[in-house]
Formats: sequence, structure tokens, C-alpha cells
Amino acid sequence: MSELYKNDVEAADAISAITQKLHREIGKVIVGQEDVVKGVLMSIFCNGHSLLIGVPGLAKTLLIKTIADVLDLSFNRIQFTPDLMPSDITGSEVLDDQRNFKFSKGPLFAHIILADEINRTPPKTQAALLEAMQEKNVTVGGVNHPLPKPFFVLATQNPIEQEGTYPLPEAQLDRFMFNIVLDYPSIEDEINIVKQTTGDHQANVSKILGADDILAFQQLVRKVPIADNVMEYAVKLVNKTRPNTAGATDYVNQYLNYGAGPRASQYLVLGAKCHALIRGKYSPDVEDVQAVANYVLRHRVVKNYKAEAEGISVQEIIGKLM
Repeated sequence: MSELYKNDVEAADAISAITQKLHREIGKVIVGQEDVVKGVLMSIFCNGHSLLIGVPGLAKTLLIKTIADVLDLSFNRIQFTPDLMPSDITGSEVLDDQRNFKFSKGPLFAHIILADEINRTPPKTQAALLEAMQEKNVTVGGVNHPLPKPFFVLATQNPIEQEGTYPLPEAQLDRFMFNIVLDYPSIEDEINIVKQTTGDHQANVSKILGADDILAFQQLVRKVPIADNVMEYAVKLVNKTRPNTAGATDYVNQYLNYGAGPRASQYLVLGAKCHALIRGKYSPDVEDVQAVANYVLRHRVVKNYKAEAEGISVQEIIGKLM
């Protein structure tokens, strides 16, 4: 555990207060979007990656940049385009003055990466990013180059313009711990946003945590005990999403093509543990599992044509299962 805390209980008590402090600090720059901020922070504390779905102009880049500043982590934004090559993000070997090959690091070498519009780049470049997310290192010329720790990817997708895109296959979407949906702000929030961004006020945020603290919190989340009945609830919930299996209901058989795999069960449990900690609890209950269910399952269940034709959303299906 971090040297700042004598034991895990003290650290568990601290994580709740620190999360509130982070929300307040981020709130100086980002108006509203509490659920989005909570989802991003939870996935960082769980050592997972997130996929952010939202229309342009909702301050996704500013949000992630602000979180990186508050957490005192390095940040890079990569704009994904159809002509982007894997070496453009991972780095490549270049000849130095002595005519020796030297590895030149790409933008992937930062703590927090914003992969903007990941569905705009071809599968080859998407695969390079997803491999780095999974392995936490980059291989160039047969040599492994470890990425900084912690390493967190937040990829964005634009849901309205599908022309010229390469949507991520379901198997690759599974690499993302959370799917976070960004909605339009309320009228009050939008008035505050316009006030903040059209005046001369410059908000300064304080650095709350460092890389070592985050690594310590990631370890702490894994140590959180979970009751057998809560673990069983999480696994059974995932199991229910799989059509034509013993656990599936008629509703699922009717509207789903595919369900979530075992990685969803792992992320549900990890997410519930983290959610419990930030609410000041030492162990998660069923409510904590339900609180992260949409984040975890939204991109892992695939609707069929019947659900599409009847206008039934994935959110509705998950709500029914809970």
C-alpha cells in the first residue's frame, strides 16, 4: 500500500474522500457530467480502459485532459484518421547520427491516451492500439518497450456519422472495461458552460493524486472482499444475457443475438468493488453490481433484428434483466 496510509482500511477510507475531492476539482472546468467523470475515474482505479460514446462538441478532450491534470499524469491525444499507420501511434526505429537504429517513441507512451474517433482508422491500426491496451507494452523490431504505469486508454466514437468508418468488432469492444455514454447537458448546465467558456475566467485545477497513489488504489480495489451471494448475482446477471443457454429468459432469446462473455463477470465484480469503495463501504453489495452493470454490459450484448425493428434498446434489455 502507498506509504501515505498505514494499512488498507485507512486507504479504503481515503479513497472515498479523495474521489469527492477529484469531482470538485474537475467540476471547476467541466460542468455537470458527474456520471461520466465517475465512470472514467472508476475504470482508472480498476486498471481498465473505457469507450466513450458521444456526439461532437461535448468536451470529451477537455474532460480527459482535466482528469489527467488533476491526477498529475501525462496525457496524449491521438486523432484517428483513415491514413493513420500502426507505427504512427506506437513509434518506430529511426537512424541516429551514428547510423544506428534507435527507437523513437510514439504518442502511445503516456499515462492517459485519448484515442479520438477510434472507428475512423483501419483495423490494422485499431489492432495495434488494442494490443498495447492488453499487453501494456509495444513490440517494435522484436524488442518489447513497456508502456508507463498506470496506462489508461479512453477511446471515443461518434455515433452520428458512420460514413467512412471502421466500427470495432464485438470481440475487440470486449477489451474495454466500460462503455460510457455522454449525453447533451441540461439547460442550466449549458448556460453555465457558455458563461465559463465565453468569458475571460481561467480555471486552475490542483493536482490531487500521483501515479504511485493510483497504482496503490488499483491494488486496493482487488483486495476488497466480496460476499458469495454478490459474486453469484454478478455472474448470473452476465449468464442471463446469453441467448439459448440454461440461464436465458424468453425475453433474452427473443431480442438478443449474443451475450456477454466471462470478461464481463470479471469487470462487473471489479467495478462493484470500486463503486463500494468510493461510496465509503468496505465490501460491495448487489446495488453496487447494478450501479456498474450498464457501463460493463452495454457494449457486450448484441441485439437482433427483432429488437431493432421494435426499437428496444440495449439499456432496456439490461434493465429488464436486473
